Amino acid sequence: MRSMSDTLARLAKLRAVQQPAWPSTSKLVDLGTFGSNPGMLEAKIHVPSELAERPGMVVVLHGCTQTAAAYEHGSGWSRLADEYGFVVLYPQQTTQNNANTCFNWIVPGDIRRGEGEALSIRQMIDTAMKFHHIDPARIFVTGLSAGGAMANVMLATYPEVFAGGAVIAGLPYGCISTVPEAFNRMRGHGLPGRAKLQSRLRLASDHDGPWPAISVWHGTGDNTVVPSNGQSIVTQWQGVHGVDPGDASIHMGEGIQLYRGRTPKALLP
Repeated sequence: MRSMSDTLARLAKLRAVQQPAWPSTSKLVDLGTFGSNPGMLEAKIHVPSELAERPGMVVVLHGCTQTAAAYEHGSGWSRLADEYGFVVLYPQQTTQNNANTCFNWIVPGDIRRGEGEALSIRQMIDTAMKFHHIDPARIFVTGLSAGGAMANVMLATYPEVFAGGAVIAGLPYGCISTVPEAFNRMRGHGLPGRAKLQSRLRLASDHDGPWPAISVWHGTGDNTVVPSNGQSIVTQWQGVHGVDPGDASIHMGEGIQLYRGRTPKALLP
């Protein structure tokens, strides 16, 4: 497993790499003003030219050292939006908030309902819903790595907002309180047990269901955020979904593990 110093060195190396000029070809535009923005985030959005009536929306959260435009370029979400007529909202971290442009999933004041970056993302969603007549029953969130951890933050703190979410190479909600703990959890050390994981999800909001559908994607060779984090996310959500430990299915293919629990019907038209 990689050490903390190795992970920091790799992030510094990525920051030093000359980034391509993604914005010159990006389909993204600024969302504009959105609420009080206590987390001081930026917001980009892609609205296809042929928008469906009462469209759905996917909130997409980039990883460390990335921008919204870079992740949009590589992920293909905007191309899918053009094909199917839904809106894509891309929150974007700034170097003023985090030198590695990671969403601050380890900062308590940024991951609580009604506070910090979590509230900023909620405000972006409200603004996009208002201006583009988004169907409130078809809002989804996904993210990669630090963005995956923040996607899980959003699902935990605002579960009533989302029909579902996909966490890619992320971490369970509320499992750390310091930077050293964050690196330990990324390496799979000290992850909480079932009872504590599920309790922290329950305490993130006063929501009592229905709960968003969850899929968790993790590379089996990931040495930065090890795959046990993916299993911990599944464990965290099993309680509210009433899924017994043996009922969550695990699918393997091309070095990827997909953990999927019980899925509500009719999420999509």
